[in-house]
Amino acid sequence: MQTNAELFARRNASVARGIGHVTPLFAERALNSEIWDVEGKRYIDFAGGIAVLNTGHRHPRVMEAVRRQLDQFTHTCFQVMAYETYVALAERLNALVPMSGPVKTAFFTTGAEATENAVKIARATTGRPGIIAFTGAFHGRTILASAMTGKVRPYKRNLGPSLPDVWHVPFPTADSDISTDMALRHLDFIFKADVDPGRVSAIIIEPVQGEGGFHQAPPNLLKGLRAICDEHGIVLIADEVQTGFGRTGKMFAMEHYDVEPDLICVAKSLAGGFPLSGVIGRAQIMDAAEPGGLGGTYAGNPLACAAALAVLDVIENEHLIDRANAIGARLGSAVDRMARANHLLPISPSRGPGAMVAFDIFRERGSNMPDVEQTAHVIQRAHQNGLILLSCGTIANTVRLLVPLTASDDNVDEGLAILEGALVA
Repeated sequence: MQTNAELFARRNASVARGIGHVTPLFAERALNSEIWDVEGKRYIDFAGGIAVLNTGHRHPRVMEAVRRQLDQFTHTCFQVMAYETYVALAERLNALVPMSGPVKTAFFTTGAEATENAVKIARATTGRPGIIAFTGAFHGRTILASAMTGKVRPYKRNLGPSLPDVWHVPFPTADSDISTDMALRHLDFIFKADVDPGRVSAIIIEPVQGEGGFHQAPPNLLKGLRAICDEHGIVLIADEVQTGFGRTGKMFAMEHYDVEPDLICVAKSLAGGFPLSGVIGRAQIMDAAEPGGLGGTYAGNPLACAAALAVLDVIENEHLIDRANAIGARLGSAVDRMARANHLLPISPSRGPGAMVAFDIFRERGSNMPDVEQTAHVIQRAHQNGLILLSCGTIANTVRLLVPLTASDDNVDEGLAILEGALVA
């Protein structure tokens, strides 16, 4: 049996340095909300592969659907020889998204492909190049996606010039002293100083920022953006790569708002751990790109489509949207109790809708000065004690909790106990 350290030494010798790691661990097997490393140690998973495993590791229904598909075929390329599961999945999603009128879907492989193709579709619709995004946003690591991402380190630093025609608006959060009115005024300044709105194809926004720290977009911001898009013929894109499929206590986070986007980007938990992403949107907009303008060799892979159909069944049959709200309440209550405990590090109260829960770590109680070093130590102590945990945030002092929605109460409580131990001052 090889140890984690031995495998990590091999990794360092053979894999590019630019691929970062949260833990020095190598997985051997996993089930639902538990993972075992190559040394046999068990961990509670509060990361879910970065929000990919809302239905847990190796859900039986998902595994069975993939096995059936394996016995039929693994690849044809949908553009070469189509298959029914791609169409069936598009039909299911078209019926679920919070949009009125005819809706269509295109599938891809990664979240970055989804956001980039959404922009391509918006540009085909409008004939314009410009894109408005937000500070703190994460839309992927590829060239256009990283240009839209509102965080320099580590996603842009030393990686060459960013693409032109992308502008960022400050995202309103309580701790940044940026209000919705200020954000919308900044957008107006951009329209006056940098780009005419008639050159903007799309505004892209996460309803709840992921890497940015689990900050939820204020309702008035979404309403304001919808009005601006309607006034100037701009496509409103909701990036639901991290928020989709029950994570926020709704199937899609945009259901928390009285606002309809034009396009929705999905990925991560769509296929239960298999690589699949998509853009879902108004049919007239989705059909703007010419045949051949969208797609990809592996886009809408048959194994992933079969998995995704099973994921949607699991979410419905096991009432995982209700479960997300129950888990979120359990997590939030525990974090809020920890925030009041003087023997623990100073942390903020919990935030985030449904089971998309996070909190910040501060230097001093009663202040909002971020403690990045302690946050890294908490994440490390959690791993050492059997809990897989992630940080995020524009300053990297946010701890995010992405518990599989299929996790038992006992496993959630076990993970919270380890988290509390890691927060001891």
